[in-house]
Amino acid sequence: MSKKNVSTNNALVSISEAIVDVAENLSPSVVCIRSETGGNGSGVIWNADGFIITCYHIVKRLSEVEVALSDGTSHSAKVVGTDPYSDIALLKMNTVSNLKPIDVTDSQNLKAGQFVLAMANPYGDHPSITGGIITSIKNSVRGWWGRMMDDIVITDVRLNPGYSGGPLVNAEGKMVGVNTAYISSRGIAIRSNRVKSIADRLAEGGTIKRAYMGVVLNTITIPKEVATQQLGTAQDGGLMILSVENDTPAKRAGLLIGDIIVKFDKEPVASMHDLYRQLTQASIGNPVDLSILRGEKLTRLTLTPSEAD
Repeated sequence: MSKKNVSTNNALVSISEAIVDVAENLSPSVVCIRSETGGNGSGVIWNADGFIITCYHIVKRLSEVEVALSDGTSHSAKVVGTDPYSDIALLKMNTVSNLKPIDVTDSQNLKAGQFVLAMANPYGDHPSITGGIITSIKNSVRGWWGRMMDDIVITDVRLNPGYSGGPLVNAEGKMVGVNTAYISSRGIAIRSNRVKSIADRLAEGGTIKRAYMGVVLNTITIPKEVATQQLGTAQDGGLMILSVENDTPAKRAGLLIGDIIVKFDKEPVASMHDLYRQLTQASIGNPVDLSILRGEKLTRLTLTPSEAD
């Protein structure tokens, strides 16, 4: 055998062993969710207090589900709160010790081509895993209920039945998203930053009132000379409007396809994360100033977010 073949084989063995290590380390943090309707999904142990993250479409309007851990034990869990628009649900198990929460990392700077793994526990007795790469850092996709889902990541990772609610992790085994759907041979996951924001709010109150604009957005790079001339800053990004829904706050405010939102309530907006920090429950019904680039010229509009149905 040539030295080249030996080197190649060693590299493949190392990759294989690394994936096995990730799967084994993550296994205690990935659970099976069983609903009374008979459907199974997955979830992740969020913290040592017994909180579990899964997808809303798995539990829907149920008040209690069964959670099966990787050690073979099953426990009842209360549905603490849900957010259908993000497809996130927060569950709570009681009197369960020695839980291993999943390690969560920042999902803000994910890149196309990045290697990722999807973990699941669809049967409640052993983990399941698939792998691939991030194929797009597109921020929005139409959700299962018909409205747009924001702050997502698209991969070529195959999501088999029961993978919804399981974690999408990077090469280090740290969660960068929660898998929610498999559409047109592409895996859709909700980014971990979004998951954390929703989980924190659900833990506090159980329900979320969502401010609504009525637009589909995508992050775009702003040329340096345009940013300098029109914004007077080095802001290098904004949110381009891809569509505007009829009879919405965005339509009434006069926003148009192709407009680039650069400020929301006088705060810079260079990413979806920036927008979500500003577009909160407190902004519902309150007029806010929008700064947009329209034809490379800065324009200011007033928009009053409504509450999402």
